Amino acid sequence: MQVTEAATTADETVLPPEARPDLDMSQYVPESLQPIWDFLAPYPGILTVTLVIFAYFLGKLLKMLVTRTLTKLTAKTTTKADDHLVEYLTKPLVLTTVTLSLMMVVSVYKLPQGLQDATLAILATILLFSWVKAGLKVARILLNLLGENHHRFEIVQERTIPIFDMTIKMLLIGFGAYIFLMIWGINATAWLASAGVIGIAVGFAAKDTLSNLLSGVAIVADTPYKIGDYVVLDSGERGKVTNLGMRSTRLLTRDDVEITVPNAVIANATIINESGGPWVKHRIRVPVGVAYGSDVDEVCSILEGIAHDLPAIVDNPAPRVRMRGLGDSSLDFELLGWIDHPELRGRVRHDLLMNIYKTLNQKGIEIPFPQTDIHVIDLPERVDLKD
Repeated sequence: MQVTEAATTADETVLPPEARPDLDMSQYVPESLQPIWDFLAPYPGILTVTLVIFAYFLGKLLKMLVTRTLTKLTAKTTTKADDHLVEYLTKPLVLTTVTLSLMMVVSVYKLPQGLQDATLAILATILLFSWVKAGLKVARILLNLLGENHHRFEIVQERTIPIFDMTIKMLLIGFGAYIFLMIWGINATAWLASAGVIGIAVGFAAKDTLSNLLSGVAIVADTPYKIGDYVVLDSGERGKVTNLGMRSTRLLTRDDVEITVPNAVIANATIINESGGPWVKHRIRVPVGVAYGSDVDEVCSILEGIAHDLPAIVDNPAPRVRMRGLGDSSLDFELLGWIDHPELRGRVRHDLLMNIYKTLNQKGIEIPFPQTDIHVIDLPERVDLKD
């Protein structure tokens, strides 16, 4: 009984001959070329060389024609992405024609049926892998092109590209795996049933990885940040987002140190996106105190001029000065300005403080600092109580 069940299981994993794809290309020889085929068939070596050379030049001709046609369509664009698109689309053409020619002459060699089927399957597998590889590259370029034209294709944006990229990769690889199984006569249904049971076991074993993957999808969909944003996490990590993957997010700190944070951690963290909001720019605040009696209008004019003269401070929105209060020993002002990138905050504050100190000294405006005055009171001479 056990032997019978094992045999039944083995039979279920192999497709019957009638269900397998027919890989014998010799039956597709055009009628006009059939006399030449029949003439060269007794000489397999000559037929192989002749057919491969013909297929090679045919592939080159097809590649040239397709390249010229696609190049005319993309000639008006300024990006180089479409040039790479043409390259990847036409690259497998020569390999395709040569491989098909080899598949045509396999039957001429009168190989044993098993060896002939294996040879045809190997050639078909090479052809399949070349087109799947080209498809992955083409899909990536198309997504980037659509992302650059997000005003026309709202669903494909920079933040949603990772989702589409991963989905297309899974579909292409899954389709390629299915065709691969068909080529080799393997029943994909039986393997899928087994994969379902294995998937449950793998899911329990890799729950942290799956959690990161699901969190990555949620982050891409919710978009608390995007590539290029400067973020601060409640755990203390801060930096510029350089890569948003399906498992983790990479931050580049101001020390040029790359931090990799699992998406599951970020999904449950409080995120301060300093590049978010209506402005991509970041505002910095510099408190300034001047002595009582100073000309407040002159102070405002000086501080605004310092901000305008610093190239890192943008003109729109314009920098401005606000008087915040009457302090214990100073008139409290605040200089507000916008910069293009949050990571420039430290250097810009340094430049502003240096220029403010120098300019106020040149203008004779005092910058007060806390002082403590001690008053000594003279006590009366000691009185002798005995007297």
